[in-house]
Amino acid sequence: MQSAAFALSPSTPLLRSRSSVPKPELRCRIVSAFPAIRPSAVPIRSCCTLSGDCGPRSTRLGGWDLQKPDLVVRATSVPANAGESSTKPNELAQTLLLGSLFGLWYLFNIYFNIYNKQVLKVFPYPLTITTCQFVIGTVLVLLMWATNLYKRPKVTSLQLAAILPLATVHTLGNLFTNMSLGKVAVSFTHTLKAMEPFFSVLFSALFLGEQPTIWVLFSLVPIMGGVALASMTEASFNWAGFWSAMASNVTFQSRNVLSKKVMVKKEESLDNINLFSIITIMSLFLIAPITLFVEGIKFTPSYLQSAGLNLNQIYLRALLAGLCFHAYQQVSYMILSRVSPVTHSVGNCVKRVVVIVTSVLFFRTPVSPINSLGTGVALAGVFLYSRAKRIKPKTA
Repeated sequence: MQSAAFALSPSTPLLRSRSSVPKPELRCRIVSAFPAIRPSAVPIRSCCTLSGDCGPRSTRLGGWDLQKPDLVVRATSVPANAGESSTKPNELAQTLLLGSLFGLWYLFNIYFNIYNKQVLKVFPYPLTITTCQFVIGTVLVLLMWATNLYKRPKVTSLQLAAILPLATVHTLGNLFTNMSLGKVAVSFTHTLKAMEPFFSVLFSALFLGEQPTIWVLFSLVPIMGGVALASMTEASFNWAGFWSAMASNVTFQSRNVLSKKVMVKKEESLDNINLFSIITIMSLFLIAPITLFVEGIKFTPSYLQSAGLNLNQIYLRALLAGLCFHAYQQVSYMILSRVSPVTHSVGNCVKRVVVIVTSVLFFRTPVSPINSLGTGVALAGVFLYSRAKRIKPKTA
């Protein structure tokens, strides 16, 4: 029998006058509770009234209605705001957590760009710097797994084969970003990286067959126009920095396309954090041999001293840049697991604005009015693109 939210009331008399029968109320009479009257001998009709009376009607004997012992089911009244007191604090906590993650995402990205630029200005070896950043990230991942701060996943060979293309383009994307940061101003690199939506639309149409809406295409116009305007008036412009940033856009958007085409089988749980951790380790193994072959071992104390660099200063800044590099990407994956891709894209647009403004102020980068206008138009286009992605095409 039901319990907890239901009240059992067997107090109803067996025989009642028809005139005394109350109006239907929320009750359910169980046939098996009155075994003396069989359905074959006395017809019993089932009914459910709008008022909630659900069950077999009583049988009529003369002027009396023969009633079965009732199991009266009364719904327990629940106040309308019963769950609000427990739900609101939970929602508030989730909102505060998400806001904190966005704040950390921006903060780590700002410090990464500042420290990374300071190191690359005096140590122009982007392969070595990128390798160091993957080394620091790998150490953090291994510590996280060793201390059970996060459960280490069980990865199959099929999963590793599927992740390998993602790790490859992830490695190239970060390498090209460092190459661009070493050649041009931080603000200009991030202005060029505002072209990411253009390559996203292009690759999605070519390789996934996704046709963009007219609103998405319109949003690309201010992006391309703003980047062109900013490039023409950029004081630190050079072609190496320009094409490196463009190559970074190509590789990062290729990663997004590959992640859709190559589906990783989840025989074991492989969430975003563990996926990024595995990509970081694989990226280290991919780039380390290339770094040794192309640049050699350049980050030794003897080499840095011979180049007239301050050992403590450059090691500290490189370490902080590597920590911030891994932290901001890890937090980015944590945010992506909590919000929609469109919301994440809007947050990324705001992050780019914050990074550009802080880098201009910190490095005192000369910015002309036309350059500022071009950057603003490009970033406004990125914001419009993220909004246009919400508009779904009408189906016939």
